[in-house]
Amino acid sequence: MRAVGIILAGGNNNRMRELTTRRAIAAMPIAGSYRAIDFALSNMSNSHIQKVAVLTQYNARSLNEHLNSSKWWDFGRKQGGLYVFTPTITADNGYWYRGTADAICQNLDFLKRCHEPYVIITSGDAVYKMDYNKVLEYHIEKRADITVVCKELDPGEDASRFGTLKLDESMRIEEYEEKPMVANSSLISTGIYIIRRRLLIDLIERCAEEERYDFVTDILIRYKNLKKMYGYKIKDYWSNISTVDAYYRTNMDFLKPEVRNYFFRECPEIYSKVSDLPPAKYNPGSAVKNSLVASGSIINGTVENSILFKKTFVGNNCVIKNSIILNDVYLGDNTYIENCIVESRDTIRANTRHVGENGVKVVMEKNERYAL
Repeated sequence: MRAVGIILAGGNNNRMRELTTRRAIAAMPIAGSYRAIDFALSNMSNSHIQKVAVLTQYNARSLNEHLNSSKWWDFGRKQGGLYVFTPTITADNGYWYRGTADAICQNLDFLKRCHEPYVIITSGDAVYKMDYNKVLEYHIEKRADITVVCKELDPGEDASRFGTLKLDESMRIEEYEEKPMVANSSLISTGIYIIRRRLLIDLIERCAEEERYDFVTDILIRYKNLKKMYGYKIKDYWSNISTVDAYYRTNMDFLKPEVRNYFFRECPEIYSKVSDLPPAKYNPGSAVKNSLVASGSIINGTVENSILFKKTFVGNNCVIKNSIILNDVYLGDNTYIENCIVESRDTIRANTRHVGENGVKVVMEKNERYAL
């Protein structure tokens, strides 16, 4: 593959509420046994990109632990590999990453040492499968300076939390607006970009000189009329998890057989760090319907339309409906959970009731079992 990969995984936002007080968005658990960043890393590996840099910053401890071995995504090579970069205090710079462009700028030496002619930039908070080779072929065919992967949202979906695009007949980007108050287009940027390495270095260095720090507003939008920028439309499954509702909805999508088959039974595969845990155990009296139950879990109660992550214990006479139970949660006897996301390592006391009546409720007990 003639490209190097960069995964931007250092950001944070308040729309994830309590869920990101303990971890980065890219480390959010997905579909029982995965993390959000696994999808971007697997796509890089399956596209035969041998050199990938992950830029981490906010609440990066659990994310860095997840990435402590590159073998899970087949990056343990003599040539290339998986690089994890966090902000570093130097004689010239004492800042954390002040934006996506600044994050790349602070690690510009990595790009300068590479020999691959192209760079694929993506975020670590989206769930999708993609062959980046096809996007690169499109980029070369169009002789584009920058290619932005975009997707048409379904009717009724809110486009205002994304960057919205308008393309002409040749697929060249005419308009690009970042998180508009009122969206005039349902075509959104997926946060996946392809750019020539030398051009990226030049643009980033220019941004640094002018004290500009954001890749989208200070490069894509600013140069959209000066550089040849094209859109590459995708129709396959793609979902961003940057809000609590979006995170809940994305996990619930995995209860649909067509989504599960697409990600887990069709090539190429999605890889993740493997935990040595026993299979889920269903004791007498348990009842599970249309749910995903991860390894290491013990079920004594009723589970319907829910996702239970690793090492979940469900006590006697518990009822869980339409909920997400994150890793290592203990649910005491006679607990009722509905329309909730239960934070990891929590102990939900017996005879407790939690119901999300006005949307999804995040359950976070204040106890001494801390989580990643």
